[in-house]
Amino acid sequence: MKKFALIAFSAAFAFLFSCNTQTGSMSESNPTQEKNITADSTIGAAFRTGDASKIDSVVASDFVDHTESGDKNRDSLKALIKMVHDNFPGMKMETVDHAASGDYVYAWMKFSGNSNGAMGMPKGPFEFSSVELTKYKDGKAVEHWGFMDNRDVAKQREEMMKMMQSNMGGKMEGAKK
Repeated sequence: MKKFALIAFSAAFAFLFSCNTQTGSMSESNPTQEKNITADSTIGAAFRTGDASKIDSVVASDFVDHTESGDKNRDSLKALIKMVHDNFPGMKMETVDHAASGDYVYAWMKFSGNSNGAMGMPKGPFEFSSVELTKYKDGKAVEHWGFMDNRDVAKQREEMMKMMQSNMGGKMEGAKK
């Protein structure tokens, strides 16, 4: 259960920061693509500050976030913004590169910081990267998919197993020591 929560959290987490601290560039942009990039930046700002008050202006009411634990909606996104802000203080995110094509915004993201251990991720430092894909309609996010680097997922699973083994006094079958 915690494994699925971690993966779902990581994917949603990455989505929400997909256009923050931009280091890449978008080629051959148009007004629609620029509007979509701006909407992505607004979502990222909400995660940075914990203020979800502008989410309704950039995320459609029928928004679907496709996660490992099932599809989530706009209200779930708002709740996640608060949880992330509360549980990952000082988190850093970097947009390595991004592109917009038609109704889609793609972002290659890197995240780092410290977890307080409350959301399924082990307490302490973390680092992972992902590719985020968000579909927009009329300047609002309507769908999102997040794809984590498999090496980062494996590393997080290993850390979770160590944490679980430690919490159970070293009595977990199949756990790495």
